[in-house]
Amino acid sequence: MIPLGRILKFFGVRQFGADRSGNVATIVAFSLPIIVGGAGLGVETSYWYYSSLKLQAVADAAAYAGALEKVSGSNAAEITAAATQLATNNGLGNGTIVVNTPPTSGPNIAKNAVEVILNQNLDRIFTSIFTQTKVPERARAVALITDASKACVLALNRSASQAALFSGSTSVKFNGCSVMSDSIASDALKVQGSAGLQADCLISAGGVVLNNPVTMGCNAAITQALPAADPFAGLPAPAASNSCQNVNGNKTTQTIQPGTYCNGMNLNGNVTLSPGVYVVQGNLKINAGAVIQGDGVTIYMAGSSTVSMNGNATVTLSAPTSGTYSGMLFYGDRTGTAAQSTFNGTADSLLTGAIYFPRQQVKYLGNFSGKNGCTQVVADTIQWSGNSTINQDCKDLGFNDIPAAPSVALVE
Repeated sequence: MIPLGRILKFFGVRQFGADRSGNVATIVAFSLPIIVGGAGLGVETSYWYYSSLKLQAVADAAAYAGALEKVSGSNAAEITAAATQLATNNGLGNGTIVVNTPPTSGPNIAKNAVEVILNQNLDRIFTSIFTQTKVPERARAVALITDASKACVLALNRSASQAALFSGSTSVKFNGCSVMSDSIASDALKVQGSAGLQADCLISAGGVVLNNPVTMGCNAAITQALPAADPFAGLPAPAASNSCQNVNGNKTTQTIQPGTYCNGMNLNGNVTLSPGVYVVQGNLKINAGAVIQGDGVTIYMAGSSTVSMNGNATVTLSAPTSGTYSGMLFYGDRTGTAAQSTFNGTADSLLTGAIYFPRQQVKYLGNFSGKNGCTQVVADTIQWSGNSTINQDCKDLGFNDIPAAPSVALVE
C-alpha cells in the first residue's frame, strides 16, 4: 500500500499540519469582515435602540407641549409651532415632525388631544460594509386633554390679585359648575366678608383664600391648576354697519332694532330690543326705573365701551339659542383697554346668556341670574356681590360648556 503522504506529495499537496500558520491567516482574512460586521451589528443595534428611546421621549415631550399650547387657547399653527420648537431643541435634527390635533389615528381620533409623529433616518457605521441604506426610525405620541370640571365663572387675567372676588353679603349657588381663576397670584380667587358660596369646586392657577367656609362638591379647592383657555377666543367680532342708529330718549315706550349705535345707548322707560346683533360704539347705560326686555339679542360693546345697569332697573334679556352668537348676550371687544362694566338689577331681572368681557372687569351686583339660572360670566377680572343661583346645564338655551381645570396626560 502506498502511504497517503507520498500520494499527496505526488500531487503537490502539503501534508496536513505542515503550515498551519498560513491556513489560519487565510481563514482569519476571510472571516474578519464577518467578525467585524457581527460585532458592529451588536454595537449598532444598541445604538439604534438608544436612538429609538430618545426619539420616543422627544415625541412624548412635543405632544405634551402641543397639548399645553392647546389648553392656552392657541390655534393649530401655534400648537404645531410649540411642538416643533420643543422637538428641535431636544435634538430632532434632520428628522421630520407631523402634528395633528385632533389625532388622525388610534383610539383618540376626534378627541381633544394632540398627536405628534417623528421620523428620522440614522447613518450606518460598522454595518455600512454590507449596505449603505439608512436605518429609519419612527416615534408617535398622543397627549389627551381632559376637563376636571365645567365653569360658570371664569376670570381670564393671568396675574391679577383677587381676579375672582366674592364679597359683601352675597349668597351664590353654582349648581353643576365651578368658579375658575387663571391668575397665578396667591389670592387669585378670594371669598371675603360674609359672602356665602356654593359650587362644585373653586379652581385657581394660583392660590385660593377663603375667609369663611364655602360649600364645595370637591374635597378641597384646587390650586396651581393649568389655566383654562378663553372659551370664546375664536368667536368673531360683529362688523359695524355704515349707518348709525340712535335711541329716542324722549319716548317712554319704544322698540329698537339691531344695528350700529354710534353714540352709545342711554335707555329709559320701557324699551324692547328686537332680536339680532347690536354693535354699541359708546357706553350702554340703563337708568333707574327702566324696564328693558329682549329675546335673541347679542350686544357687542366696541372698543372700551362699558355697560352700566342701575339697581332699580328691571332688565330681562336673553341671547340667541342658535347661530354664530348662540348663547352670547354681552360681548366685550378684545381690542379694548382696561375698563369696568357693572351689572345690577332687581330680583325680577333675568340675564340669560354669556357675559363676556375679556379686557374688562365685570362687577356683578344684581340679585338675579338668567332663565333657569343660566348665566355665564367670563371676564378679565370679576367681582361678585349679588345674590343668585346659577346653573350649568343650559344647552337647550344655546350655551356651550366652559371647561375648567384641564389636565394633560400622555395616553399613547
